[in-house]
Amino acid sequence: MKKPSSKIRDEIAKLQEQLKAAETREAERIGRIALKAGLGDIEIDEAELQGALEDLAKRFRGGKVATTGGKRGGSAGESSASSTQDAAGAAAGGTAEA
Repeated sequence: MKKPSSKIRDEIAKLQEQLKAAETREAERIGRIALKAGLGDIEIDEAELQGALEDLAKRFRGGKVATTGGKRGGSAGESSASSTQDAAGAAAGGTAEA
């Protein structure tokens, strides 16, 4: 049985709200942990911090981490999940915008 488009739109809207809430929870959790670890006191460019957090995520996922150091460009990191971006913002003292 086919669903009417209005019902599908309602379901999509509910799922988007759930996603936003989940991303906010994740960002707040990671932000709190980052602050406890002292990342809020470090003067670091947001893009560099995001790159370091991406390397950390790869490490825990079992991927290889680049060890060349230095600032990272915006090409590969821009496609990462918004929760990571929010966490980087929260860790740098910003607020979550999920």
